[in-house]
Amino acid sequence: MSNIHLVIGNKNYSSWSLRPWMALSMAGIPFRETVIPLDTPETAKLIAQHSAAGRVPVLHHGRQVVWESLAIMEYLAELFPEKNLWPKTISARAVARAVSNEMHAGFSALRNACPMNIRRPPKPVPLNDAVKRDIARIEQLWRDCRARFGKGGKFLFGKFSIADAMYTPVVSRFETFAIPVAEDTRAYMDAILSTPAFKSWREAALKEMWIVPSDEVD
Repeated sequence: MSNIHLVIGNKNYSSWSLRPWMALSMAGIPFRETVIPLDTPETAKLIAQHSAAGRVPVLHHGRQVVWESLAIMEYLAELFPEKNLWPKTISARAVARAVSNEMHAGFSALRNACPMNIRRPPKPVPLNDAVKRDIARIEQLWRDCRARFGKGGKFLFGKFSIADAMYTPVVSRFETFAIPVAEDTRAYMDAILSTPAFKSWREAALKEMWIVPSDEVD
């Protein structure tokens, strides 16, 4: 099962690529990666070699091709059940899936106002009411998950899970745009930012040669 190949976009910008990359790395699952530069004349052609959907990330495992971040992580959870990529108990799993899907489908105001850009020096920007509501909801979700299920570790459900992978780009956004947050939110952010996996991703992002417009989203 070690012949896993993850195709991703620029590490500086591609928040959706970061999610399964974090899940694989934090679980210690061996994989190789291919990075496709975004927003170039060759981008669409290069991605089309891996997926007809025209987007990254894409996972190859033998003849199996899985596209879309959450679908990739669901596949990995089934492929490696011993890694417990979802929490063990049914109640925790239900909540983890709910918060992951809320991230997947929502928070568009935050995405648009604060796109992931790891190279950007931390600096605040004006936040409208919609962005503030997104931030408040995210902080509430993190606080509730930690209070109910997080006593066994530093992450949302104790051990790092798919839910944490889904919110890692949000942590990066909060950091980059110097979002004012509560003390418990800051502690969770620090837990994510201090993981060897995120540090490795960040280091690679800072070394990338590809630059795309600063308003690139997701």
